Amino acid sequence: MLTDEAVLELKNRIKDRLEYSGSVTDEQLTAIVEQTVFAWNSGSPLTASELASLVRRLFHSFRGLDILQPLMDDPSVTEVMINHHSEIFIERNGQLSLLPVAFESQERLEDLIQSIVASVNRVVNESSPIVDARLKDGSRVHIVLPPVALRGPSMTIRKFPDRPLTMDELVARGALTEEAALFLQMLARAQYNIFISGGTGTGKTTFLNALSQYIPRDERLVTIEDSAELQIRSVPNLVSLETRNANTEGKGEITIRDLIRASLRMRPNRIIVGEVRGSEALDMLAAMNTGHAGSMSTGHSNGPKDMMSRLETMVMSGAEMPVQVIRKQIASALDIVIHLSRFRDRSRRVTDISEIIGVEDGEIAVRPLFQFEEEGEESGRVVGSLRRTTYKLQHTEKLRMAGISSVEEAAASL
Repeated sequence: MLTDEAVLELKNRIKDRLEYSGSVTDEQLTAIVEQTVFAWNSGSPLTASELASLVRRLFHSFRGLDILQPLMDDPSVTEVMINHHSEIFIERNGQLSLLPVAFESQERLEDLIQSIVASVNRVVNESSPIVDARLKDGSRVHIVLPPVALRGPSMTIRKFPDRPLTMDELVARGALTEEAALFLQMLARAQYNIFISGGTGTGKTTFLNALSQYIPRDERLVTIEDSAELQIRSVPNLVSLETRNANTEGKGEITIRDLIRASLRMRPNRIIVGEVRGSEALDMLAAMNTGHAGSMSTGHSNGPKDMMSRLETMVMSGAEMPVQVIRKQIASALDIVIHLSRFRDRSRRVTDISEIIGVEDGEIAVRPLFQFEEEGEESGRVVGSLRRTTYKLQHTEKLRMAGISSVEEAAASL
């Protein structure tokens, strides 16, 4: 039986040979690993499949993400959750499960974490124990170190597909109806300002990617994110911006607010803010209100109305303004709110498409145009669909300005 001690011994042998050999290619590293394993195995025979698995594991420990690499290569795995070095959970097809493998030590996990954050010019240590980063394939990484993480280093990796899902694929998966997708396509092309809300893991970034495919190719787009995750490939004139943490001296930080202000000088037609969490909401709304129609963003909330309340709180954290002024700013800036939910069967769906029609009786008026209606369960899957309400799209000026014919007829049919 292969033990952690044996794996550690093999790693040390390979490391000694690498230090002697200097810089090596992937092919040379594979040869060194195979030679080391075969020499070691002469006294402790393993099967052919076990040998192949061991060679891959040792190779990945030097070139990839160690025991995590097979998980990253598995398209069915959507999330990897490391609670500490000997406890790893994965999400596969919406189900969580504990893996039978573990890092051989806390130090090995810490080394892997440092290599990940260093590759994207981030820093994580005891004085700054929380960081967001990303892998080369675009996967999102969140890291928490001791003393904040009581049981040892914790890392969560959310994977994204190599090719972003299209709106047609989301329709095929039942995330929304074809009618709703066509409606959103019309709004995106007509430069309606759209906000996507939802809880953690509901697919906000995936949906934003799909919605961005409706942006005309002749427009200039600037994306702003904490950690670059968007995969917008349909717009050639694209500038992607990413925040930067402060250095060890507490200097050099570049926030989302800084990037939004900088983007206004880049002559964008639209600005996409990956996610708003705080005072940057004020700058995002200001951009939407000053000629950057068609801008989009996402945020965490329990529903469209709750999202309006959260935006109010975010704006107030960045400026001392009367609540009524803030509400007018939000109502003026946003046109449409799309809410996503994750159901008990692990499916992710659009549950609400609402129009912001203004401020009524001192409150932001949110009017549902489409709402999800559940009809029950069938074979463990929630049955239902996104259906249009009796309300019609009220603000059709942008459709008319975009040159979409039969505006009244299109609005009446929706």
